[in-house]
Amino acid sequence: MTATHTEHPAAARPPLWRDATVIKWTAQIGLLAVTLAALAFLVSQAGDNLNTRGIKTGFDFLSNPPGIQLSEGIDTKPDTGARALWVGMVNTLRISVAGIVFATILGTIVGIARLSRNWIVAKVATVYVETIRNVPLLVQIIFFFAVVGALPNLTTETGPLPDWLYISNKGIALPRVFPVDGFFQWAAFMLIGAVVARVVYRRRNARHDATGEVTYPVLSAVATLVAFAVVGWFAHPLVGFLGPIFGALADLVSSIPQIVLQIVLVAVALGAAARWIRTFWRSFDSPAGRARLTDDDWFRIIFAGVLGVLASGVVVLWPGLSSWLLNSTHDLLRLLEGRFSFGDWSRPWDAMQPVIEVPGRFPRYGPQGLTLRPAFAAVFLGVVLYTAAFIAEIVRGGILAVPKGQLEAAAAVGLTRAQSLRHIVLPQAFRIILPPVGNQYLNLTKNTTLAIAVGYSDLVQVGQTLYNQTGRTLEVVGIWMLFYLAVSLGLSAIVNFWNVRLKLVER
Repeated sequence: MTATHTEHPAAARPPLWRDATVIKWTAQIGLLAVTLAALAFLVSQAGDNLNTRGIKTGFDFLSNPPGIQLSEGIDTKPDTGARALWVGMVNTLRISVAGIVFATILGTIVGIARLSRNWIVAKVATVYVETIRNVPLLVQIIFFFAVVGALPNLTTETGPLPDWLYISNKGIALPRVFPVDGFFQWAAFMLIGAVVARVVYRRRNARHDATGEVTYPVLSAVATLVAFAVVGWFAHPLVGFLGPIFGALADLVSSIPQIVLQIVLVAVALGAAARWIRTFWRSFDSPAGRARLTDDDWFRIIFAGVLGVLASGVVVLWPGLSSWLLNSTHDLLRLLEGRFSFGDWSRPWDAMQPVIEVPGRFPRYGPQGLTLRPAFAAVFLGVVLYTAAFIAEIVRGGILAVPKGQLEAAAAVGLTRAQSLRHIVLPQAFRIILPPVGNQYLNLTKNTTLAIAVGYSDLVQVGQTLYNQTGRTLEVVGIWMLFYLAVSLGLSAIVNFWNVRLKLVER
């Protein structure tokens, strides 16, 4: 009996105009080319129109005196446009960071209060949320600004707690705690203490898991950190030996030629791209795995390589970047050298009480205390109360999303409501709460731009003043875009980091 072999003809490759891979890549590359061409055309047209109308462009205004005075900040009389924008950025970050901290605390408390079994507490929290979040933020900021402006005039007898707390139509003054010369040395002690506290926490946790003994890992870690803080308060000058080390590093950095740093940066950019491509390629390190490579996977590989080449091109074509890195690193090391002076026994922290000065006919707050100017107070109260109302709803929804069986199990083992909330409900709810709360952080940061309505010197208000004087609107708007993009990406990275840390690990 003769065996019959049936040969299957090889599948014919479709023509190029019907090949899905070719069509996909051609469409993407064509769309990218059209987008770049349109962008180049628009930029060219904008440049021609500006030149025709005699409108100058450029960033030379950053180095020129702005001739403006800011209402508040680290420098109320900046000597350059760049310094003025920097003051605006710092003011924006101040109110954003402080607002995020207080809005998170208040929103968490109100969200838990909405689920309270106490009728009065639950209803008060509900009224707060339903009222605040339905009133436009701009209206609230103007309202708080008017309330602060209606407070009594500032006098030497202004209270309610003379020498400790002053409340008037010029703002609120509180005692101020601030770092002084010994702070950096004390911070080095605290950094060592944080590492030791982390080790103590992990060992206590491991001992609890192995024996079931109550080891109090959090309390032990906090006690370790407090011990280092107390010892560092008196012994921080002992780390003064770091000063000469930073000085030697500064001398080393100043001796590095710029071309050497450029070569290193190019090698780092290309090496990072090659490492990512190698790691990604090894994830498909099998015949079956290589067959699973899709067009998107090939696009990722090509994009990583192109990105590394572009980064290298930026380093080569823009020598000012490497020069700035060298100068900034040298200046930072010199600063640290001065801060870590051996034998400097100054204390790490100091405090000052608020003082009222009367240089002329009208009294004013002195620089000694922590002063919340009317504009800052209005914007701060507005963004905190408004954002806290939304965070409260997110917290309430996250708690309700935890299965009721968890609470029933906690009650079955004898846990109180507070204990079950702390140890069982909130740790699970945080996984649900964190992503939408991150969006609220971004909203709060962007909402600070409404501070222009009350004259607070944030980045938008300072930038608007600058382009009204110089006419460099496009340049200032570009700086705004880059700043808020960097802040948004930074907040997103922080939230995503903790989101990954809180993610359940499946076995």
